[in-house]
Amino acid sequence: MAESQAPSQQVEDPFAGRRRSWRVRSPKTLVATLSILLLFIVLGLFGPHIAPEDPFQLNLVGRLQPPFFEAEGSLDHPLGTDDLGRDTLSRLIYGARISLLAIVMVIPLATVIGSILGILAGWFGGWTSRVIMALVDLQLAMPAILIAVFLRAIWEPSLSNVVIVLVFALWATFARLVRGETLGLKEREFVLAARTIGANDLRIMVRHVLPSLVNSIVILATLNVATVVIAEAGLSFLGVGIPQDSISWGIMISQGRGVIVTAWWLVTVPGIAIIVVSLVVNLFGDWLRDFLDPQLRNIQR
Repeated sequence: MAESQAPSQQVEDPFAGRRRSWRVRSPKTLVATLSILLLFIVLGLFGPHIAPEDPFQLNLVGRLQPPFFEAEGSLDHPLGTDDLGRDTLSRLIYGARISLLAIVMVIPLATVIGSILGILAGWFGGWTSRVIMALVDLQLAMPAILIAVFLRAIWEPSLSNVVIVLVFALWATFARLVRGETLGLKEREFVLAARTIGANDLRIMVRHVLPSLVNSIVILATLNVATVVIAEAGLSFLGVGIPQDSISWGIMISQGRGVIVTAWWLVTVPGIAIIVVSLVVNLFGDWLRDFLDPQLRNIQR
């Protein structure tokens, strides 16, 4: 009996247009995104030379001055002052330095550790894969905040603690991604050809498999930058990150929450900074994914 075949129909995703609208679709949006990212990097690198005032200098006479656009505000302190009279703009600029340091230290470590373990698990399989994936499952089941509290109990607060916690929290995402893609790549023709000519496992992984994974690893690393910014601020806000006498956006929010009703800018300004940096990093990561993946570019066309 002949089987009737219905004509295939392409189902339109009702949310596709909404998702695409958030992507970096125009050169102007891309330029704006890159400009904000560049500003963040410049502030992080050269903050001490750019800040208009010493962010640690106390001025109790000028405490809790509002931003310049309010009635009692002044251009001497464009974003106001805190409850100790310290300039909010200068502290905001200095806070970018901690976020940038966390990114520079966490992302490469998590990327390298997770990628190496992921390639080993995907390539060798067997007990190697089972052990590594068991570690991944264990890490995913253990909240990073518990590690932060544990380190806070045995060590003094420091940026090193934040780096350890965030590397612990992020390496598994790289391991899972790389393992999955390695499983597919190991059966590809160019890998089988390398085996045929006598290449050993290490050479194949380094010369053939790893280059094919670079795009995915770079995209995931870029998207995790926003995670590092938010997580560092959260740990500092909770008091398990960097020392409280240092400056970070999370500490600024923590110190300003007690006077949030009368001095809203102490929480709002660093909060907006965290949101903006996280948003532009995600937009850049989304654009980078579309740029590096030809299939996505064809879909958009």
